[in-house]
Amino acid sequence: MKAFLPRSALTRRAALAVAASFILAGCAGTPPTTTATGDIHVMTSGGFTAAYNELRPGFERSTGRSVKTAYGASMGNATDSIPSRLGRNEPADVVILARPALDALVAQGKVVAGSQVDLVRSSIGFAVRKGAPKPDIGTVDALKRTLLAAPSIAYSASASGTYYETELLKKLGIEDQVKPKSKRILSERVGAVVARGDAALGLQQVSELLPIEGIDYIGPLPAEVQRVTVFSAGVATASKQPDAARQLIRYLNAPAAAPTIAKTGLEPLSAR
Repeated sequence: MKAFLPRSALTRRAALAVAASFILAGCAGTPPTTTATGDIHVMTSGGFTAAYNELRPGFERSTGRSVKTAYGASMGNATDSIPSRLGRNEPADVVILARPALDALVAQGKVVAGSQVDLVRSSIGFAVRKGAPKPDIGTVDALKRTLLAAPSIAYSASASGTYYETELLKKLGIEDQVKPKSKRILSERVGAVVARGDAALGLQQVSELLPIEGIDYIGPLPAEVQRVTVFSAGVATASKQPDAARQLIRYLNAPAAAPTIAKTGLEPLSAR
């Protein structure tokens, strides 16, 4: 004969189970999901990659969801750039990239209007091959001398590189001398190019330089010519799981994520 628990015991057990799920999710900085079904697909650009790679496993553990990731530049027509991936209708629930590029995707109908959330501020820096002399870039004049003296310079095909080739060299008044020896890097980290000796000097987001082995980080651009980029997340209009997408964005933007983000060279813009 089947035994039944009293209704009061069932109520207490259900309440304890719900409370436990909220405590677990609270430790991870995000509300719990009611059902963990289907992968969440994320496209992220390089500026936020190091922080994202450290934060993602905690989200997966706390929600029971699997997150699949595609990496690419915020802008440009490289085959693996985020705009190109979306243009091919690759699966995407969340996209993370430079805010101007994200807003352009909203205008194109690729990202849900109003879903944009600013995650971090990112600065541009320089690096040399490990063990090479570190040139002076501490002032604008020193930066000009360093760029003029460098035999070769690598820069990214995304936000930092666009600033370098269209604005920075003009501001410094050295475009004609420096641009011919500068190489725009597609589908690869600038630091990797510098590490193997294919460029003497590399410019990219600080958060993209720091994780690369075989290089020495020199420092950021001087404040007078620095370009800070905000990297933001949004929900793809083609998302099959928009609620889960928003949950992941909240997780990445939670105050609990800030220390992890900061150690990757970014300034967190956590929700308060």
